[in-house]
Amino acid sequence: MTTTTDLWHHYGRTRAEHDRAVPETFYWTWAQDAGPGPDVLGDLTGLCVGDLGAGAARHAAHLAVRHQPSRVDAIDSSPAQHSTATNLFAGLAPRLVLVHADVVDHLSTAPETYDVLYSVFGAVDFTDPRDLLPAAASALRPGGRLVFSCLAHYLSGAPAQPDVVHADVPAKTPDGEATTLRRWVLQEQVWTKLLGEAGLTGITTDVLPASADGQRCADTLLVSAHRGA
Repeated sequence: MTTTTDLWHHYGRTRAEHDRAVPETFYWTWAQDAGPGPDVLGDLTGLCVGDLGAGAARHAAHLAVRHQPSRVDAIDSSPAQHSTATNLFAGLAPRLVLVHADVVDHLSTAPETYDVLYSVFGAVDFTDPRDLLPAAASALRPGGRLVFSCLAHYLSGAPAQPDVVHADVPAKTPDGEATTLRRWVLQEQVWTKLLGEAGLTGITTDVLPASADGQRCADTLLVSAHRGA
């Protein structure tokens, strides 16, 4: 596991203090208020599923409770997020497994383990895709599927990158100091090229328009790909 400063220390802490429920559903869109939901993943009955950058594991908990997979691994490298997920949902074991690990490291040690991998503005956004996508491909079983949502453009309205280039976005260390973290906001054809280079096929992309106008509203790019049978 890679040890770094936990830049997710503050994220979601207020919600966790008053909302302990397993969500009834979730959405793939940036605003999390409309659009397609978990059914995009298909029938998960009896399947092994991995949430890449699961945060507090709310999406993973929903799938574990309401979609009958054999197991959902909620993978996140943040000590604070893993602690929050444990506090909220440890009781859902063994169907929900909370994995404290760097996503690439974990996937690299789990060849042909997962039927479905997914990320909702999670690790796919914040990990170099040249490392993550090949690791995800190797961790999928033949015929397995990767689905993720990410920003279709920057929150400022600037267009996504036409090459594999990250942006530095504001973050805070646990003690409140300002810093940055890397985020990959890439055009559809760039994701498609990277997925193909990782050995994935059947690639589809769909832009989901923002449900409202205003500052920090954004369109969502929903991407799906398969590992060949």
